[in-house]
Amino acid sequence: MDWKDTPEQATFRSAVRAFIRERFPANYRPDTDMEQSLEPEDVYGYNWAADRRSVDRERREGALAWARALAERGWVAPHFPKEYGGAGLGAIEEFILQEETMRARVPPVNGIGVGLLGPTLLAHGTEAQKCEHLPKIARGEVAWAQGFSEPGSGSDLASLKTRAVRDGDAYVVNGQKVWTSLGQYSDWAMALVRTDPAARLRHGISFLLVDLSSPGITVRPIEDMRGGTPFSEIFFEDVRVPEANRVGEENRGWYVAMTTLGFERAGLGSTIKFQHALTSLIEFVRSEEGRRFVRADSKSALRHELVQRQIEIRVLYNLALYSVSKKAAGAAPDYEASISQLFGSELHQRLARTGMKAFGPYGHLTQRRGAPLEAMFTHDFLDAIAHPFLGGSSEVQRNVIATRGLKLPRN
Repeated sequence: MDWKDTPEQATFRSAVRAFIRERFPANYRPDTDMEQSLEPEDVYGYNWAADRRSVDRERREGALAWARALAERGWVAPHFPKEYGGAGLGAIEEFILQEETMRARVPPVNGIGVGLLGPTLLAHGTEAQKCEHLPKIARGEVAWAQGFSEPGSGSDLASLKTRAVRDGDAYVVNGQKVWTSLGQYSDWAMALVRTDPAARLRHGISFLLVDLSSPGITVRPIEDMRGGTPFSEIFFEDVRVPEANRVGEENRGWYVAMTTLGFERAGLGSTIKFQHALTSLIEFVRSEEGRRFVRADSKSALRHELVQRQIEIRVLYNLALYSVSKKAAGAAPDYEASISQLFGSELHQRLARTGMKAFGPYGHLTQRRGAPLEAMFTHDFLDAIAHPFLGGSSEVQRNVIATRGLKLPRN
């Protein structure tokens, strides 16, 4: 396969680079002390969903100005059709745009709404739902959360218990969601609910769009082991959701959600994020400051590990390119997305361990100021613990690869 840009793609890549240089707000700078999100597409030092509500006026205005600049070209949601506020870009151009923004270390806007809900609505939503929600996402006016996981229903998502009972032209929802990324900063959430408790697990679920300002909703941030609050739990107490906010058929929401999860697992974000981290580590190890912190007795073994991590990152990059080439050819993400998710989550852990080994006892420093590389790998090591089950556990991904990819029997 030849992954080189065509002349048209190379021209587009140059245009993206020029746009970032000219339009990214000068006052919107990375802040390593701020809370970091766990989303793969997030850029170190930024959290756009939180930044747009920041009490720091410059940071808030910078986040909103960046969204407006991208929206002028339809680049908040580049794959959305133009009639919904996007740019109508093909899969390869969308890939180039995401790659260049992440390589420039500038934040994406509205990740979950753009990357997960948008493609789901385009595939399964009504025209009214598309017209209502997609333009607001494409303008960076609303942020979305994903209300899937529950206490006791994470990897085994089909066992979810949040209940929705029909009452006239609305559903009355009761239950709880947990590990909802950026839930406390979001305006809306897509939620899986059980509408037929008597049906077999996957056949009694519906997919709803929920306004998080609705009466009866309580959002509580969850503090992680780093001391940050990148996710939340959401409680529903007799929350009324209009029937018009159901995506797809009643009791067929599981199949709508599979579209969402396919896009969640097929992203480029982890590749660029890992490359930034590895490059930072290599530069630090070679620097004068690095000689103070890096264990002298580990440099020979560390050299081999750094080379191995670089090879693995290139493998992950090629997996992402393969997935996007399939998408460009008109095919939906399938088991290839699970391969990327599995390989990427386990690579994340190996990369974090490599960084921790390099710093020895300094790797235990969690405060950022004064720590080597601002404790980047210490925090990354803590983050990486969760990644083999974020977006579906490694066991689930292996099952998908075995049954859909290798066509092995389920029993």
